[in-house]
Amino acid sequence: MINKRRSAAVLIGLLTTTALIGPTPARADDDPTETPAEPPKIELVLDVSGSMRARDIDGRSRISVAQQAFNEVVDALPDETQLGIRVLGATYTGKDKKQGCLDTQQIVPVGPVDRAQAKAAVAGLRPTGFTPVGLALRSAAQDLGTGSTARRIVLITDGEDTCAPPDPCEVARELAAQGTKLVVDTLGLAPDEKVRRQLLCIAGATGGTYTAAQSADELTGRIKQLVDRARDTYTAAPTVVGGSAECDKAPLLGPGVYTDREAFSEHRWYRVPVRPGQELRASVSVALDRPVNPDYGVLLRATASDGRELVRGVDAGSGRTDVVSAGLRWSAAEEDTPSPSPSDTMTVTAQTVCLVVSNSFAPRAGTEATPGMPVELTVDVVAASPAPDGPDLGRGWALLLLLTLAGLVTGLVAGLLTRWWVATWREN
Repeated sequence: MINKRRSAAVLIGLLTTTALIGPTPARADDDPTETPAEPPKIELVLDVSGSMRARDIDGRSRISVAQQAFNEVVDALPDETQLGIRVLGATYTGKDKKQGCLDTQQIVPVGPVDRAQAKAAVAGLRPTGFTPVGLALRSAAQDLGTGSTARRIVLITDGEDTCAPPDPCEVARELAAQGTKLVVDTLGLAPDEKVRRQLLCIAGATGGTYTAAQSADELTGRIKQLVDRARDTYTAAPTVVGGSAECDKAPLLGPGVYTDREAFSEHRWYRVPVRPGQELRASVSVALDRPVNPDYGVLLRATASDGRELVRGVDAGSGRTDVVSAGLRWSAAEEDTPSPSPSDTMTVTAQTVCLVVSNSFAPRAGTEATPGMPVELTVDVVAASPAPDGPDLGRGWALLLLLTLAGLVTGLVAGLLTRWWVATWREN
């Protein structure tokens, strides 16, 4: 973000430099001194409809498993997390569908965590009514409000919406189209294909993830992962960017965090300007938000504009099974940097490096291929930190002569030592 207090002379200089060296790359980071980072905001939306009475998870009811998982998550929440809780189908016991489909309430407002209050509010829930998922999502977005950071809704349900309209998938698309920086993650408690498709659609529309939880441990672990991701990843919302199918048409990126979507087995290109004396550091994470075949991965490469591969990234294991990551580092060698002409004395030309994000994932049978999987790309350009130089042995004929002389001297010394040893052995 440009500081408004910079002088006019500096501004003119910046504009002149931009005209000489090309377009300014997109940036995803703001000045932290001007906009303080907001704490992570999360709202758990819990289905308390009548179907949550079913006892098919480890021999226990679905609602009791959800309550236990919630209590464990609340105990582990960082103090800075702002948490809210909304329920649906929790109060209306009648059979009037029109009235039952308005049954959603926020039982804990979004704010600093009050663990005792949150646990007490959830402990008293009893499965009751209908399943107005779409209305609950729209209300949860209003609960979280607006701000500079991404906000997260974690929807826990065992059934599809029984109250549409509004259709929950359309609501998710509506929220995404508003640019509300809202991510909806969905957790399904029932092995039902209709439910799975609906929850996948909700998550896909907002860049979230879908997971089927078939045990108490799976549900607890997954909610903790999502809460941790909200805390660790989104101090500021990533900038949405669209990668290209080739380098020449790829978006120009500056340091920052970006988000994109990538189809199965696709290659997406981005460009980053790197000046002499600078080092490019980049990492990519692909969220596996749908069932994929095992033993596949993600590849991150840096190439020159002419297609030469500069460096290939390495896998960056995080211990998580829902995200696959890779990273790389690259800096230009002096001999690869063109010498500046006399007219370039005022500017230093940056070399354009192409970043290529590739994946070799294949969908399982019945898995939706669209939209693409969520991709998060982190780019940074810092001062180069070269490794210590080794001894310079020269090159060409000088190196050959040096190696020849070294071989002769080594042979001569070895021969003399051998003759001395043989002569000594014979005398003894």
